[in-house]
This record gives sequence, C-alpha cells and structure tokens, in this order.
Amino acid sequence: MNNLVIIGAGGHGKVVADNALKNGYKNICFIDDNVTGEVMGFPIIGTSAQIEKFNDGKTDFIIGIGNNAGRKKISEEFDINWVTLIHPSAQIASGVSIGNGTVIMANAVVNAGTTIGEHCIINTSAVVEHDNVIGDYVHISPGVNLSGTVTVGKHTWIGTGSSVINNVEICEDVVIGAGSVVVRNVNTKGTYFGVVSKSAMKL
Repeated sequence: MNNLVIIGAGGHGKVVADNALKNGYKNICFIDDNVTGEVMGFPIIGTSAQIEKFNDGKTDFIIGIGNNAGRKKISEEFDINWVTLIHPSAQIASGVSIGNGTVIMANAVVNAGTTIGEHCIINTSAVVEHDNVIGDYVHISPGVNLSGTVTVGKHTWIGTGSSVINNVEICEDVVIGAGSVVVRNVNTKGTYFGVVSKSAMKL
C-alpha cells in the first residue's frame, strides 16, 4: 500500500509524515478537525467525522497526535488499518515486538527483548534498552534513556531528556517531567519531576 492518511496535522503529524516518506509512502494526506489546506505540501482531506469515508481497504492510517488520550480515543473509535512506522535510521534489535499504530522516530534505539504496545511514540533519539515492557498509548519523548528491564504502564508520558534506571516499574497514567531521573518504582498515577526517589516531587 502506498496511500497513508495521518490523523492530526500538527507538529507531531509533520514528523510522522516525514517518517512515512522515508518508508516509501507516495500518497500522503492529513485529516484534522482544526486545520484546512495543506501541510508540508500534503492535502488536508477532511475531519475525523469523515475517517470511515476514506477506509477503502487500500489505505493505511496512523495517528499523528502526541497526546496519549487523543490517540487512544481515535484508535478505539475506528476499526481501520493502523500501520506501524519505523524510521530507517532507528536501530531495532531482532525479536523486538512492536504493536499496531506505533511510531518509532529517527535515531531511536530499541534493544533486545523489548515489547512495545499499540499506538506508542518512541521519539527522536530515545533509547529503550533490553527487556523493557512499554504499555499501550505511551509517549517516550526525544532523548529519553530507559535502562534495562524497565516497565512503563499504559498512557504514561516520559518527558524529554529523562532517564530511568534499570529494573524500575512506572505505573499507568504517569507524567515524568522533562529532564527527570527516575530511581525508584512509581506506583501512583500523577505528575513527577526532578529526582524521582523517596523524596520525589509530585504535582
């Protein structure tokens, strides 16, 4: 298939489009509820209310929205052909499992034994080390470093440049602020920043 519809024409959608181009897609277009016209020279062909109109069995779809809840809402609403995009410069170890609808961006590294759920974002230059388990609808931001045997629960967002030491579990519905360092398990949903230890700061 060479036809791809990207749902969401914002900044993240632009990066997804570039990823798609490098994966050989020729016919790319956007769907967006708030923007009309063109993005990166690709047409915006309608709104989310019209998604089924373009579900012709010959078209791939992917969600170009950075917000985890937004991706979940759309993916659960529509039964269409969700594609997985892996940038050619990403390094993916053999045996890694990657769910439908997930996007892995430029220069990311995903090492052996790792499982990544559906509709996740492994963003630019992120490192996901061996034996990680990444739940559905997770966003691993640019420059994040996850050490070995880390578990990240569904809907969690790890902020830009954060680091997580090995053997740590982060539960569902957590936000880790940019530049944070996680050195203990996070068992309660919420927003954390700084050095996430026994004296962690939580919002």
